[in-house]
Amino acid sequence: MKLGAMLPLLMFLAFLLLPVLEIFVAIQVSAVLGGWQTAVLLLAGSLLGAWLVRREGRRAWRALSGAFAGGATPEREPADAGLLLAGGMLLLIPGFVTDVLGLAFVLPFTRPPVRRLLAAYAARRIRAAEQRLAAQGLDGMFGPGADLPPHLGFPPRPGPATGRRPADGPVIQGEVIHDDRTG
Repeated sequence: MKLGAMLPLLMFLAFLLLPVLEIFVAIQVSAVLGGWQTAVLLLAGSLLGAWLVRREGRRAWRALSGAFAGGATPEREPADAGLLLAGGMLLLIPGFVTDVLGLAFVLPFTRPPVRRLLAAYAARRIRAAEQRLAAQGLDGMFGPGADLPPHLGFPPRPGPATGRRPADGPVIQGEVIHDDRTG
């Protein structure tokens, strides 16, 4: 069984096992530090995470706004915003494991490697879906020969790119005739 087919089961198990893992880690930390110290550390982690998300969220918003204001297409800014949102949610959940994951999504020096890993994973998933569609005789999501954005970490697809978009409906051949009799 492939990982893609097992992903829903793995996510279900992760949601079941995450609270158990968080409680286990909290008990281990509590055995070393003490109960009150552990509670203060968890509260401090949530407060620090909220501050960090606010600071980095402002920075990401400025970068996204600057990209739009300059007329450029935002490249990594939407992915950063999504990672900040996910990281912020993880940091607000009390627990040490979610705090570590949330920090990896939020900190400016760990976010780019996480973004590249997730982009590579998404690219593999899209390629696999396109191969399944091609095996069924259907065009892929982005049309025949279309390349995914390389700035997001998608590797270029082998083969010639046609540069055409898939049609939204049936194509009807015809001729445009301009009527000069405007009146």
